[in-house]
Amino acid sequence: MGNIADKITILKDNKEVECEVLFAFDCEENSKSYVGYTDHTFGANGRKNIYVSSYDPIIGTGQLNDVTNSNELTMIQEVLAQIDEESRI
Repeated sequence: MGNIADKITILKDNKEVECEVLFAFDCEENSKSYVGYTDHTFGANGRKNIYVSSYDPIIGTGQLNDVTNSNELTMIQEVLAQIDEESRI
C-alpha cells in the first residue's frame, strides 16, 4: 500500500477541512488504492460520516478521486462491512 498520511485536507463547501484517515487499502483486481477518512461530522442517521476515495500512490500528488463506478462502490461496501465485522471481534 502506498504511503498515506494520518490526516488529509479536503475541500468541502469551498472550505479546507482536515480529515482523519481511518484506513487505506489496495485492490489487486483494478490496481487502485483507496483511502477511508472522516471529517467527524454525523449524518441524519446519527452515524459518523465516512468517505472513501481512490488515489494514486505512485504519482503522489495527494489528489483524491471520487468513486463513481458501481463495481468499485460494491467492492468498497464489502470492505467496509468486513472492517465493521472485524472491529466487533
